[in-house]
Amino acid sequence: MKAIVTVMLKDGVLDPQGEAVRHALGSLGFAGVEGVRQGKVIELDLAETDEAKARAEAEAMCQRLLANTVIESYRVELA
Repeated sequence: MKAIVTVMLKDGVLDPQGEAVRHALGSLGFAGVEGVRQGKVIELDLAETDEAKARAEAEAMCQRLLANTVIESYRVELA
């Protein structure tokens, strides 16, 4: 089973990479961009076939390694 994890900085946390992208887009002529938040997407190929167990496993991975839960939020989708 495939788990797709999306990790983003929480609201209120400074995002210097997002700000750099917003500035670069403005320099390229994309004037309407008021804000950019940059995150990461992690695709996991899991051996687990039970959806509930796969979700629990992916959630545990996020809590322990994939996301810094102090400043980041995450979302797990199964495919």
